[in-house]
Amino acid sequence: MSDWYAHDSACIDEGAVIGADTRIWHFCHVMPRAHIGQRCSLGQNVFVASDVTIGDNVKIQNNVSIYTGVTIEDDAFLGPSMVFTNVVNPRSHVSRRDEYRATRVGRGASIGANATIVCGITLGRYCFIGAGAVVARDVPDYALVYGNPGRVRGWMCQCGIKLNFEDGQARCAECGDAYVLEDGRVRPASE
Repeated sequence: MSDWYAHDSACIDEGAVIGADTRIWHFCHVMPRAHIGQRCSLGQNVFVASDVTIGDNVKIQNNVSIYTGVTIEDDAFLGPSMVFTNVVNPRSHVSRRDEYRATRVGRGASIGANATIVCGITLGRYCFIGAGAVVARDVPDYALVYGNPGRVRGWMCQCGIKLNFEDGQARCAECGDAYVLEDGRVRPASE
């Protein structure tokens, strides 16, 4: 007996690696060589392609497809119907399987519902991508990004509260963690 759960309607291909206490719900498909960490949750109708790596404690909401080339680090959140791409210039009649571009979702990042993440970029640690955003370039750690095109509009605490900086310093109103803003980058004051 496995130490993870998959609904009877899910298709888990032989060769997929799934960590303990992970839950895979209705109509999901996990392909061979996909690696899913511990304590993850895959909502209804999630597709995980071969050679995808998903860290521990990742929450993936309904209707998300994770294509070859995507790596998701621990504690990330993928909102309902958000989209990854894996080729910049797709054509039905031209095979571009050798042109897949790698996309990395950093630890603790949150991606809102219906956001689109264009391939070949990195979403930084604990960044927050707003619902419906179209993100086509790298996102710094702790950045709040929304709009089309997605642009940095502010900064977020690890706990998900917007930070207000004064003279390059901020303290989260919710958890009290302190942050420093230098050269357009945010880091915890303790680093």
